[in-house]
Amino acid sequence: MFSQRLVVIVSIALFSICCPNVEETKAVPVTSANLATTLSPAEQLWSTDRDQAVKLRIEGSGPGSETPITVHQMFLETVEKSGDHTALVFKKDGQQVTVTWRQYYEQCRAAAKSFLKLGLERYRGVAILGFNSPEWFYADIGCILAGGLATGVYTTNSPEACQYVAANCEANVIVVENQKQLDKILQVRDQLPHLKAIVQYKDELQQKLPDLYTWEEFMKLGEEVPNDRLDTIIDSLRANECCSLIYTSGTTGNPKGVMLSHDNLTWTARTSAALLSNSYGVEVLVSYLPLSHIAAQMIDIWVSMSFAGTTYFAEPDALKGSLVNTLKEARPTCFLGVPRVWEKMQDKMKAIGGKASPMRKKVADWAKSIGQHSSRHTLIRTEQKVQAALGLERSRLCLTGAAPITKETLEYFMSLNIPLMEVYGMSETSGPHTVSVTINDYRLTSCGKVMPGCKIKLDKPDNDGIGEICFWGRNVFMGYLNMAEKTTEALDEDGWLHSGDLGRLDDCNFLFITGRIKELIITAGGENIPPVPIEDAVKAEIPILSNAMLVGDKLKFLSMLLTLKCVLDDNGEPTDELSPEVLDFCRQNGIGATKVSEIVANKEEAVYKAIQEGMERANAKSTSNAQKVQKWVILDRDFSLLGGELGPTMKLRRPIVAKMYQDKIEELYAVSSEKQ
Repeated sequence: MFSQRLVVIVSIALFSICCPNVEETKAVPVTSANLATTLSPAEQLWSTDRDQAVKLRIEGSGPGSETPITVHQMFLETVEKSGDHTALVFKKDGQQVTVTWRQYYEQCRAAAKSFLKLGLERYRGVAILGFNSPEWFYADIGCILAGGLATGVYTTNSPEACQYVAANCEANVIVVENQKQLDKILQVRDQLPHLKAIVQYKDELQQKLPDLYTWEEFMKLGEEVPNDRLDTIIDSLRANECCSLIYTSGTTGNPKGVMLSHDNLTWTARTSAALLSNSYGVEVLVSYLPLSHIAAQMIDIWVSMSFAGTTYFAEPDALKGSLVNTLKEARPTCFLGVPRVWEKMQDKMKAIGGKASPMRKKVADWAKSIGQHSSRHTLIRTEQKVQAALGLERSRLCLTGAAPITKETLEYFMSLNIPLMEVYGMSETSGPHTVSVTINDYRLTSCGKVMPGCKIKLDKPDNDGIGEICFWGRNVFMGYLNMAEKTTEALDEDGWLHSGDLGRLDDCNFLFITGRIKELIITAGGENIPPVPIEDAVKAEIPILSNAMLVGDKLKFLSMLLTLKCVLDDNGEPTDELSPEVLDFCRQNGIGATKVSEIVANKEEAVYKAIQEGMERANAKSTSNAQKVQKWVILDRDFSLLGGELGPTMKLRRPIVAKMYQDKIEELYAVSSEKQ
């Protein structure tokens, strides 16, 4: 079925057996005989125009000097090397379905031809709005092969936010998961002048509308589009031109469209893949984090493509509890979790541990204390039952990124011999820029060292060596779509990307993040205070707390908004029910309350006393009086994604929280003013 000379005959005959509902596509001759890429002429390192190329930051030799390639060229290399290897694994009607790299490539080509049939224009968007699935991958890559700009949209976006992204990328086609997401687009369709069609990839259509297609109908549309037409477009793709848009979460103002070139994606993927694995065709990943975010997309689609990995798709309710089932099934060799995922695992294991007999608990606590001690000094990994219980027994690498993680969580997993390796970067660096991937490149609370071929510098360092972290490398983005002013704010005249984050480098060049410039609280007394270390210190002292947010900008002293740990509902939303950990605390202190509202309404003395004592312990470690928390309040409800307090990667959206709870904040300072 598969013969390779100068031309590789790519066939999808087996796909109809594995996936009978997907139409068979015809074999097409492809070749990667010449991977040298002709770059488009470019004078500048940045651009804000969708069709304008940029100069690449290519080094003269060594890392960073590699020949630029397009997404198609990287994909084709993998197909030729590992065409029969399993690329994707997912569930359909309860049955497991596998897709090889060759079949995967053909599905992307078929999607590309269908996009062309629907009228996708060069450098126009295909917006994808849905949970992770093979169709998400096919649509994303198919759009790129057809010359469009692949654009992920967060599933939590409002109709208005969806409209902004779709209009900004000038989407010709929008791909939605289901009726829920379709309804958002239909509400704003008359505000999308470039939109030609909508495709729904899951569930039956509940209504028939012009230019609305099921996935099966969509994939049939391109059958009559000649392969030559697609190949001509593929041959015209250039590595220094835009192919993908990542929209920032937009905590202040409209989201910015981060323009990523073929080279941004392929160079970053290849460099990351070389760091993560020295083997080809053996790595196993699980896709569950939002693909509209660069962290998940880089790992799940592009890094996996670079080393011919196998990606398992989690169920849509992964973050509500089913993720562990997929992990046990896939047994990934590399796993990326945002801090909130690791924290939830930690809470669950602690809750289970809390139910153990006193003797077993003492033994477990002793073992963990020994584990923490030995881990800090020897960092020796050993296989433990807990790894198998989490589905991580094969994971050589457990990564954390996309948001700050507490030292407590890092130490907890270290005690279980699961060191969490930090990855740091931004959408604007195509994902990673500094990484910890081996024990030799690991320091607790550090984000590791700069990737090969990249550079880092600290701008305007203070007396402690803390300055703004700036990036240079082939991973640095092209610019923000249609936003020249924002682009020149981010990129200085020499081409360095200013992150807005503050950090320091130790003597071994390990990077430590100390805060974010925009998040710095400047008190009325003029002291600059990074909030995260104080929030982490408070949460470490008071285990019953879920979230803590420091306030006090331009005010006389610091205060804090606190939330208690609670049970989440089936949608992952916080309920009024106290978590098992808080219930245990209440029982031990003779409190009959079972709800957050009861604790707050009654101002339960034991709870408030425990929080105040924990606050005092945290304050005792403060470097100055200005950094001590003077006032605090327990909120009625925990922070959440749908509530708006947390972003897609569970980062705290400080300006939004401050606005939502402005009355509570004013109350804290009003009480203080009255006493003065």
